[in-house]
Amino acid sequence: MREILDALPVGVALDAACGTGRHTGYLASLGHRVIGVDSSPEMLARARDKVPEGEFHQADLHHMPLPDDSVDLAVCAIALSHVPDLGQALTELVRVLRPNGHLVISDSRGLIGDIGLPLVRVGPDGEFGYMPIWSRLASDYLAAALSLGLEVRRCEEPRRPPPLVDDDGTDLYDGVRPPDHVPGKPPNIWSLHALATAATNAAWRGKPAAIIWHFQLSAD
Repeated sequence: MREILDALPVGVALDAACGTGRHTGYLASLGHRVIGVDSSPEMLARARDKVPEGEFHQADLHHMPLPDDSVDLAVCAIALSHVPDLGQALTELVRVLRPNGHLVISDSRGLIGDIGLPLVRVGPDGEFGYMPIWSRLASDYLAAALSLGLEVRRCEEPRRPPPLVDDDGTDLYDGVRPPDHVPGKPPNIWSLHALATAATNAAWRGKPAAIIWHFQLSAD
C-alpha cells in the first residue's frame, strides 16, 4: 500500500473506513489534507488522537458526507470484505473521486477461495460475536471497478511468509498465540491452529494474505 501511495501526487486524500487512522496518519505524513470516515465512534476517537490535523466524520461507507468530485485520492483498507455489495461501495468511492483521481484498496484473502469465513470476536460483555466476510475473486473487483470507469494501474497479492504458526500455535506474523477454545462456546477458527500446527502451515502455504488494487478514474 505504502509503495503505491508514495508515488502519487499530494492532494486531498480520503481514508474510507479509516478505523484507528493507520493509513490516515501515513497520508498526512506525505503532505495530503486528510479526511477520515468510519462508522465506529471508538475507532474515530483513536484516529483523531493520532491525526489531530485531520477531518473526521462518523458515517457509513455507503453514504459518505462528502461532495461529488471532492478528493484526489481515496484509500479503503481491509474493509470491503465486510460489505455485502461491493459495487455499491465502489460507486460511493467513485462518486467523491475527482476525474483522474486514484483509488487504492486492500482486502483480506481467505484460505478457501471465495468462501467467506466469519471473524469471531469476544465482545466487552464476554459474549462471542461474528463479523461477516464476503471473500471475492479478483474478477469480482474488476467487474465492479471497470463498469464505473476505473482503470487498473496495479494489482498485487502478497503472500504471508511460511510457516504461519509455531509449534505451540503462536502466529509468527504478529507474535500472538490465539486463546484456547472454551468448551460450550463457538470456536474461533484461529484457536484451532495450536491443535494441528503442521496441517495449518500446510494449508496456508503459498496462499495470498491480501489483494491490493490501484485504480485510476478515467477523465472521460
